[in-house]
Amino acid sequence: MIAFPRTAVPVPDAVADLAARQLPQHVRDARRESWQACVHLSLCRHPRYEEGRQWALAEIARATKTLAAHNPGLTHNWADLPGLDR
Repeated sequence: MIAFPRTAVPVPDAVADLAARQLPQHVRDARRESWQACVHLSLCRHPRYEEGRQWALAEIARATKTLAAHNPGLTHNWADLPGLDR
């Protein structure tokens, strides 16, 4: 399967909801868990939160494996982390 490039064109909410409903439940769950782990990872910047960072990275890796098996374009990477200056 070929992944389409991400674009900056806004997508209406109704279209995004329809597209999301077409995904299998385990892929939707992995997408949500991956995003939550990315948010958690961005909050664990201090060295004393090493265990939290390791948990978040393991969660992202697990979810990315599920997402990549379905469609490589759905995976999360460092560019998707919230709070990064782009």
